[in-house]
Amino acid sequence: MMPSGKMHFGHKMVVDMLKFYQNYTDKIFIPIADLEAFWARDISFEKSKKIAIEEYIINYIALGLDIDKTFIYLQSKYWKVKDLSFILSKKTNWSEIKAIYGFGGETNIGHIFAPIVQVADILQPEFDENLNKKPIPVLVPVGLDQDPHIRLTRDIAKRLKIIEPSSTYHRFMTGLLGGKMSSSKPETAIFLTDSDEEVKKKISSAKTGGGKTLEEHKKYGGKPEECVIYEMFLYHLILDDKELSKIYEECKKGELTCGKCKKLAYELIINFLKELREKREEAKEKLKELKGVI
Repeated sequence: MMPSGKMHFGHKMVVDMLKFYQNYTDKIFIPIADLEAFWARDISFEKSKKIAIEEYIINYIALGLDIDKTFIYLQSKYWKVKDLSFILSKKTNWSEIKAIYGFGGETNIGHIFAPIVQVADILQPEFDENLNKKPIPVLVPVGLDQDPHIRLTRDIAKRLKIIEPSSTYHRFMTGLLGGKMSSSKPETAIFLTDSDEEVKKKISSAKTGGGKTLEEHKKYGGKPEECVIYEMFLYHLILDDKELSKIYEECKKGELTCGKCKKLAYELIINFLKELREKREEAKEKLKELKGVI
């Protein structure tokens, strides 16, 4: 978790995956990358911790993540990861790091070291409290852009003669205006703390797969596979496959207009966020039971 901005529906997708994994394991690790936030984005450790707790961890709990099966830690506070990263640093070199991440001459040394800390995040379950090897399988859910980092981690694991981590890859949510959903571009994302008015404004200007005009849409039909509203239905708002199929087919035939879809999306989102606000209040109490190093 990079504690640098507000949590949006793209981040929710990761929590949904973690909840699925908790059906099979009681060992979920969530690192808070406050060292990288400090080195790469000049965010203080105090601010990182505040963002992590108030914007992410509380939402994680409110979204249904079982904290009894979760170990959450700040990189800067967890000695095991820091010590292990020094050991791992001997298993790679500058040429390899530069080739993967493309660091230039203006990059500070901390930012260059950040990937090694992240390798330690992934591999630390394979070491005991004395940093002796206890090889166990590790699975990491990441975005597609992190594949080079996973490959580096596997190479380092191989050099250490421990089990190479496996990975699953989740897609990025399309931004409301097309492109990637991003915390740094508020107009592209529905944040989990958005007001009803903010949601209404964002949904009304969202990119759809409909025709350029209503007449064109009814004549030629829409393209739900290119519509960010349908994507929100598919990944976050509608669980019933029959209902999704009905929306898809009616859009393709031009029977369902973009205006109606946006109205439905708005209603589903504000209801979801209303329930989440209530659950966040309960989550604040559960923070006291949190396992980890915060």
